[in-house]
Amino acid sequence: MRLTETGRRGGLAGEAICWTHSHLPSQSLFQSLPFRFKGFSGPVGSGKSAALCFEIIRQCFINRGRRGVLAAPTFSMLRDASLAALQSFLESQDVGYEHRKADGEITVSGSASVVLLRSLDEPERLRGTNLAWFGIDELSYAREEAWLRLEARLRDPQASSLCGFGVWTPQGHDWIYKRFLHDAVAGYGCVKAKPFENRHVLDKTPDYYKRLESSYDPKFYRQEVLGEYLNSRSDRVYHCFNAGIHVIKHAYDRNKPLLWALDFNVAPMSSVLLQWHEEQLVVIDEIILERATTQEACSEFENRYRSHQGGLEIYGDASGRNMHTTGSNDYAIVQSYLHRIGIRPVKISVPSKNPPVLDRVRKVNSLLTNAAGEITLLVDSRCKELIKDLEEVLFKPDSGVVDKDRDPKRTHASDAMGYAVWELFGSRQKIGEMSTRLL
Repeated sequence: MRLTETGRRGGLAGEAICWTHSHLPSQSLFQSLPFRFKGFSGPVGSGKSAALCFEIIRQCFINRGRRGVLAAPTFSMLRDASLAALQSFLESQDVGYEHRKADGEITVSGSASVVLLRSLDEPERLRGTNLAWFGIDELSYAREEAWLRLEARLRDPQASSLCGFGVWTPQGHDWIYKRFLHDAVAGYGCVKAKPFENRHVLDKTPDYYKRLESSYDPKFYRQEVLGEYLNSRSDRVYHCFNAGIHVIKHAYDRNKPLLWALDFNVAPMSSVLLQWHEEQLVVIDEIILERATTQEACSEFENRYRSHQGGLEIYGDASGRNMHTTGSNDYAIVQSYLHRIGIRPVKISVPSKNPPVLDRVRKVNSLLTNAAGEITLLVDSRCKELIKDLEEVLFKPDSGVVDKDRDPKRTHASDAMGYAVWELFGSRQKIGEMSTRLL
């Protein structure tokens, strides 16, 4: 995997670059696209990072002595992923470079080109220097405004060939889909990498994609692993729920551990009770109280489960850790009440902050039915409000925002269940994914 110069062709120094590394078919096609603006769309592990790095160095040699930008949606993504991938690539190719951290710049030896390192958090800060090229990592997490700001800066009069490019994993029918694929803007081109094409990943981890079937729900699998563009945010939030499959009759066992998950609201105060049945998690009951306090929710729990002997684990909304004017928080109230009535042992498993809503929703869907068809989460038929949530909660039109306004009774029971699901499953490292960038 070496980079060499073989002399000029076609008047462009960049065309003289000879990669002895064998590209994947989609990477070769991306490099050869003749458009001023081009994209690489691919599933996880499809070689997006390598495609981005190849193109950055290619542009540095095409546009010798000129400036370009490597950008990412946030500074942490730029630092931890995009920059790390570029430096690793430069070193693997024996390409000399100087990284000036204070200036946020890399100078590539042999071309005298400068790579400006920029985050896209604040698009207004992208005004300024004329550019010969720009490349954006994880473009689907960036705003269209940021892309347009960089497009406007692509105007270096001494550039040999102006080019703007990005790599991304599909995120539904977003602005990228519309600009590059659905109704492509003039001068735009895009390569869609095929799933399972990356032999480098499969050589190292043959079961990489197979194992992701257990982690992802079917729709998320189609998006992340097959690279499909799905308008998945226009329908039900819990699209994997099927009452004919997931609603059962399940007996409560007073000698098994009981999991109590709470969503702290006054109207309604909502919580669900769960127990393990072999390898499956079953929601066995719900406590839904209109205009109730935490103390009253505890009282109703006592009415139903005062004779429980199997230990209790508490899950729920991280905001319940906030202090009240009384000097206690919701979980302190719950723990004190349970201690007083003799429910022991009690374990509190609540994170310092709630997970991102979409991550929590995806995890619930993957437990309802994952891409391999496995079912890990079931609901007892007595949980009427939870079942309504799973059937009726929707996203707001054309967004990834859960619609909490359409029916004020909805989302609370499913949120409570989701907090338990996330704490039990969501914080685990995603199966098959790696901490380093893939080729």
